[in-house]
Amino acid sequence: MIKRQWHALISTCFGLGCFSRMPGTVASFAAVVFALLVPVHPALIVLTAMAGGIASGKYASSVGRDDPGEVVIDEVVGMWIALYGFGPALFVPALGLFRILDIIKPFPIRNLERLPGGIGIMADDIAAGILANVLLRGVSWLLFSDGLSKIFN
Repeated sequence: MIKRQWHALISTCFGLGCFSRMPGTVASFAAVVFALLVPVHPALIVLTAMAGGIASGKYASSVGRDDPGEVVIDEVVGMWIALYGFGPALFVPALGLFRILDIIKPFPIRNLERLPGGIGIMADDIAAGILANVLLRGVSWLLFSDGLSKIFN
């Protein structure tokens, strides 16, 4: 059962991280649904990342684990970063790409997990979100903005 302290509520997104055996995927999907309903402003991303870093570090300390699975605020922030600047038509590809990067954690994303406390909990998902956003921009440019014709002409 989730503790009712502020850091537990924030880090688990009000218990969302406790309802599934795939809490990261559930939280990422919830972040997409939220973004469909409310445009996600960069200030919201930054404030949530800061609050999430503090809360998740405190929560991890309180339960005695470095990166508890029920902490999902990092997935929410990473997903919002992956979605930033795209319309709803690209939300599903952004979700898939972010989840793949978050799960496989290619270099240097995996190294960011080693940072201490809440910074390490948040950093790898922030990096996965940035990488997903950049990759999706590149693919979108190549396929939908005449990028291929510009390269080959």
